[in-house]
Amino acid sequence: MLNFTLRPIAIAAAILVLSIGFPLGLDRAAAEEASKKLLDLKAKRLGGAEEPLSRYRGEVLLIVNTASECGYTPQYAGLQSLYERYRDKKFSVLGFPSNDFGKQEPGDDRQIGAFCKMNYGVEFPMFSKVVVVGADAHPVYAYLTSLPKPIGGPVEWNFQKYLVDRDGKVVARFESDTKPEDPTIVSAIERLLAQSPTKSDSGS
Repeated sequence: MLNFTLRPIAIAAAILVLSIGFPLGLDRAAAEEASKKLLDLKAKRLGGAEEPLSRYRGEVLLIVNTASECGYTPQYAGLQSLYERYRDKKFSVLGFPSNDFGKQEPGDDRQIGAFCKMNYGVEFPMFSKVVVVGADAHPVYAYLTSLPKPIGGPVEWNFQKYLVDRDGKVVARFESDTKPEDPTIVSAIERLLAQSPTKSDSGS
């Protein structure tokens, strides 16, 4: 009789623990995800393996969502020119093809890579095609768009640009119609290249 009477109590207690512990676990996971920094994230390279963005720690970065059939597509040439000009100083362009705007990136990774190489001689890191808007946005873009304005907010169109300092902190946003060779972008890159990393973690 004793065991029989205690069993419902034990079951009720276990249910209570689970009902309290489960949401706490979810909250903890959400908090850990929210606390991630840009260079804590990963992205799949174009036609290749997943790559941790931590490999770019210490570099100045220009992150761009690209497309092959956009009026801004010729900006690939300017992006490649920037990369060639500054890569020896630890600068890189990171290209993220996206089909979100006007369906102007219809190809697969192989087609995108061939197009970029053949038409613009692209050598800077290109990543697999991603979603950059809405609930399904890739973690890199979920992070970028979650930042406070004027840097954060929705991506508006192809070839929007984010400038990242050597610590992984996103410091500026340039709209699609700002060309890579625009003096505003060039001077901002040169200013960041003149600075040394200030910390060893992944920045903001």
